[in-house]
Amino acid sequence: MQIKAVIRKCDPLKDERREDHLISRTHIFPCCFAAHVASTAIVLACGGKMTFYDGIYPFYPLQRSPFIVDISLLVVILVFSVLAVSFLFILPGIRGKSRLFWMFRITISLFIGTVLVALNFTGDWAEASVKANASYKSFSNAVVSAEVGLHVGLYGINITLKGEPVSQINETIDYNEIFRWSSSVDEQYDDALKRGLPNPILYIAEKFTRNSACGLIYQYRYSGRFASANLWTAFCCWLVANILFLMPVILYAGYMMIATAAFIFFSMASFSTIFNVIPCDFSIGAESLKTDYSHSFWIALATGLLCAVIGLVVVLLDCLFPARMREVFSVGVDNEDDECHTGEGYLNSGFLEGVIYDDDTQTGNVSMSQQITTLTRL
Repeated sequence: MQIKAVIRKCDPLKDERREDHLISRTHIFPCCFAAHVASTAIVLACGGKMTFYDGIYPFYPLQRSPFIVDISLLVVILVFSVLAVSFLFILPGIRGKSRLFWMFRITISLFIGTVLVALNFTGDWAEASVKANASYKSFSNAVVSAEVGLHVGLYGINITLKGEPVSQINETIDYNEIFRWSSSVDEQYDDALKRGLPNPILYIAEKFTRNSACGLIYQYRYSGRFASANLWTAFCCWLVANILFLMPVILYAGYMMIATAAFIFFSMASFSTIFNVIPCDFSIGAESLKTDYSHSFWIALATGLLCAVIGLVVVLLDCLFPARMREVFSVGVDNEDDECHTGEGYLNSGFLEGVIYDDDTQTGNVSMSQQITTLTRL
């Protein structure tokens, strides 16, 4: 009897478990069917391939895309663009003919500041490119027609490889690899070997390792560092010059602009020392690479000349027309609104009798002396 009672108590529990299991199965099957229908619709929409847009697989790591622009350079351009737009909103509040002068002054000043900061992050101080037929990868007989480029900046080098056409041997040949001076180039080269980068990129990168017979790493790294330090010093001089332009010391602002130009020229001279090393042959197929000055170098030269001209003109005009220069820059000039006008009031004659009497005697003496001088001249 006891055994039957236990069995009767357990039967309802088993029934409840069966019902829960059936309910869960009835909920799971519709969800799986809906997921299957959705995945089928996605496949049909993508043309029968399990990919999203541009051939990217949804359940695999994203495909590598070629390097376009440095994020640091983009941030610099964005910051100075915001400053330029902010000053443009302020310009309508400036009255008179000085509005155009302030707009010209702000535009030139922001241009110089943007160039001084941006040149530290650009990668085209010197460049070299060549079109050649080269072996694609190690342990392969495949030969591709591509354009190989070497871009030298102050922070490192960029090595590019772009096929002509881009799609060859069932691959997209469009590489842009960066090797920075801030970290070990040897480690970056080892990582490039592990990733299986194309032979032209590995060949050029090997020339900048410590074990290379060319020894390019030392000259390129130190030249970039000294050039960058001079550019940041020029930027500090530019900041001081802008502060002095707001004070009645226009002459010293001109001196600081000349100092800005001098440090820009020093940075160019520091970078130019990379050409003092023994030339190292970069042979890509039957062609060879030879670096030469590029856009950033010439932009630095133009900015340095601009700063030198501005500084010399300001110093010269301040020596010839100091009052006029202060009036143009709106410093050290009293406006009519700032003049003090004394209104009517009550004076205590008991306290001012002696003062009034002294003033009268002084004015009388001055008038008598003027009369005497006129008589003597006659």
